[in-house]
Order: sequence, then C-alpha cells, then structure tokens
Amino acid sequence: MQENEIDLEHLAESLRDFEGVQRKKPIYDVTRLFGETESVGGRTVMGFGDDAAVLELDDECYVLLAIDGIWGRLLDADPWWAGYCAVLVNVNDIAAMGGMPVAMVNMTATQSRNVCEELVRGMRDGVRKFGVPMVGGHMHPDTPYDALDVAIVGVVKKGCVLLSNGAKPGDVLVIGIDVHGRVYPKFPLAWDSTTLRSSAEVRKQRLTMVEIGEKCLATAAKDISNPGTIGSVGMLLETSDVGGVVDLRAIPRAEGVPLEHWLKMYPGTGFVLSTESESAAKKCIEIFEAADVNAAIVGEVDSSRKLKISNGNDETTVFDFNKDIITGIRKPARR
Repeated sequence: MQENEIDLEHLAESLRDFEGVQRKKPIYDVTRLFGETESVGGRTVMGFGDDAAVLELDDECYVLLAIDGIWGRLLDADPWWAGYCAVLVNVNDIAAMGGMPVAMVNMTATQSRNVCEELVRGMRDGVRKFGVPMVGGHMHPDTPYDALDVAIVGVVKKGCVLLSNGAKPGDVLVIGIDVHGRVYPKFPLAWDSTTLRSSAEVRKQRLTMVEIGEKCLATAAKDISNPGTIGSVGMLLETSDVGGVVDLRAIPRAEGVPLEHWLKMYPGTGFVLSTESESAAKKCIEIFEAADVNAAIVGEVDSSRKLKISNGNDETTVFDFNKDIITGIRKPARR
C-alpha cells in the first residue's frame, strides 16, 4: 500500500494511542511534583524535558546526565537484548545532545541467576560495541520482579549542546535513521541495525550529532525513542511549544516493513532535528549519509501547536498540543 492510500485518520489514532506514547504521560505528574528543584545548587543549565540534563562543569564544557529504565515487556522477551539496549539507549541520549559519553552505572534487580547473567552479558556486549565503560552499579538480588536501569554521564562543549526545545515556526524538520538492519526476532518493536555493524561504524554514526552540534546546524534535536518516529517528533515539537507537518512519504524507511509498524519501532540509530534553513538541513543530511544513516527533509515547523501527518494529498492531526500531552513539558527555561 502506498502512503497516499493510507487511511490517515486511522493511522493518526493508532499513533496517538500507541503504548510507547501513552507510557510517557506520567512524566508530567512527576516533573510537576518536583517543580523547580533542578535549580537547587545553581549548576543546572537544562533540567527536565530533554534527553539529558545539562550541568555547568567549567569554562569549556557542560556535563550531561541521563538515565533510562528498560521497558518490562522488552526485558521479559529477551534479557540479553534488554541489557544491550540499556547501553544503546543511554549512548543515544548523550549523542542526541551533541555530546560524548564518558561512563555508565547500572541498577539490576532480579532473583533469577539466568536473567542476571543475560542482562550483564547484554550490557557487556553493549559496552564493547559503543566503547563506553560500565564503571559501577547496584544489585537487588531479592526483588519479586526483574528490572534494569542504566545511568550515563557525558560531556559537550559549551556552545555546541543540542537541546530539544529550540524549534521555531519556519524551521525545517529532518529525520535520520539507519534503515539497514532487521526487525529484532524476539521484540518486533525494535529495529536492530547496531548489532549488524562494527563498533567503528556505530560510533561514527553517533559522532554525526557531535559534528552537527559543533557546526551549530540544528535548532533542536532528539533521538527517536520508544514513542516511535512520529511520537518523537511530537516530543520535540511539544517541548518547543510549536507544531508542524510531517510528510510520511519522505521518512527514511526500511524495505518490507509496513508504514504503521515502522513509525512505532525503536530504530537502533535514529534522530530528528529542526534547522533554521533548507541549506542547514542539507548539511545535516550530508553528515548523516557520510556515516551511512539515511536522512531526509520530512516537513516544517509551524505555530499551530499541532503535529500533523501528510500523504501528499491530505493531512490530519496526530497530536493537538493545545489539549493533548505526550510528556506535558514545554519550553523549559534555559539557565
């Protein structure tokens, strides 16, 4: 089925109700209760609402600090993959900010020796793949559940950090995804490209974001995460307090994967950017493609506070941020 034959209303409803999107909503309640506590101590440049917190370090660099918990459905499906992805998603969070990862720690909870071994093997293989050390952690050996959380520290040069709240009306939207891979056999919502590539290749792909940051080419950036491609675009627009239109035909996509499924998948390597001009967007695309990441201009930012999808003939709204929320976090002040 071609994109212009897709039932846009059905697709919009499916993406809006997708579990990967809906499970982000409690973020609003948590951050609302914390209030402005991230400002305590005076080092916070950016707190809630981005892929990593940005903290003052010295005159040259910021510290980036992030943590991700692994989806229980994924851990139940394949503990090794959960351990590997715990490294992958954290490295991507630092890359999305234009930063370089430094080190990670983990919190592992399980009574099962077999599950624990597979989680650790997965993290070990992720460390080897992405070249970021696991330097410590904490073990709960007596919980009635299995869980894994990994935290990461990175650094980024001042003036080069990529935030997710800077998109402005008139900006160009760019998506870069490594479409060379496979649907992961035990978890069909995961697109596995990184295990099929060398360590040098996956590290080069993440350095694309460092280069984009250092060249000041993007006004906003996010990695594509559990909400999928459209959900992640929505998070960037929501945080920036703007809207936009995405042309479904332009999104980089793997052959043989139905569009609706593709838009919900977590791509091993995937980023969404906004840029001030088409020329800046084309430079970003050149940087992505030099690292074998497929990239394209997919739409434009506007002031509607709605995310719309188009098939070239028609368009419909997926999220109306005048009433809908994904995380509910909008335009946090940069300190």
